[in-house]
Amino acid sequence: MRYEKDFLHLQLTEPTVLSLGKFDGLHRGHELLMESVFEKARTGLKAAVFTFDIPPNQTNESIQQVITTNEEKQQLFMERGADYFIECPFTKEIMQMEAEQFIEQMVKRLCVKWIVVGTDFHFGHHRRGDYHMLQNYADLYGYHVLVVQKMQYQGRDISSTYIREALLNGSMELANELLGYPYFIQGKIIHGNQLGRTIGFPTINITPPPQKLLPPFGVYVSQIHLDGKQYKGITNIGKKPTIQGDNPAGAETYIYDFKGDVYDRTAKVELLHFERPEMKFDGIGQLKRQLEKDIAYGAQYFQNIGVIDML
Repeated sequence: MRYEKDFLHLQLTEPTVLSLGKFDGLHRGHELLMESVFEKARTGLKAAVFTFDIPPNQTNESIQQVITTNEEKQQLFMERGADYFIECPFTKEIMQMEAEQFIEQMVKRLCVKWIVVGTDFHFGHHRRGDYHMLQNYADLYGYHVLVVQKMQYQGRDISSTYIREALLNGSMELANELLGYPYFIQGKIIHGNQLGRTIGFPTINITPPPQKLLPPFGVYVSQIHLDGKQYKGITNIGKKPTIQGDNPAGAETYIYDFKGDVYDRTAKVELLHFERPEMKFDGIGQLKRQLEKDIAYGAQYFQNIGVIDML
């Protein structure tokens, strides 16, 4: 996949089928869009994705939390087989560009032959542009437009807002159903305070970027992807209130049946089920007893899943 960032100086020569959007979460509704993109691409076009490097309503004064970071989106689109990933910086020039000019620049620079968008897609200054405008300019610029209807789940449109609500409620099963894959936190494994190791429960620690939307602080049943292998685990999301000091929010994971030095390697931690809220314990002994309960809970969860899978 070719990654491009300088949209205003980009000039593709291969004809493309293009989809545009924020793609926060790259959920099942987005997957429906991409199915249409790849279908058109099989006619001899290149599959291209256009997004912004920050959400359009984010300002320098605040960080809007997102389900998937820019880096995660890039990885997900690469895994799905996109040929081009255009991550346009949301500069003042782009922000103030009129919708008509945006269409002209997009078609000219990205060699667009098909545009695939959802019914709620808007673009240009004051979000004036929509799929109706794209259709109105199709003949002038020589492209076609395919509008994909929203996918629904339980009578509601699948959207980043719907997923965000599920995550903030700790409803991981619902969030993962809407995403079409498990919500994950990914990053380099860093050195923690080594407390888990001293009490017999070694863990790996990941600090997510500040823009990553986290579910409620607490303990989750998880699965971990590390060095090409998948493991089962229990993950605490939070700030470790039992440990003194101002600890940053992070993901601390106990991996079942795993030993080894994995510092500085990249791990993906997928959250499957919320067990309990994060707690502050009176001492290490109380913390250790609760960890034993959490680990037993996770083992029972995976055992029950295994039984269901065999039915």
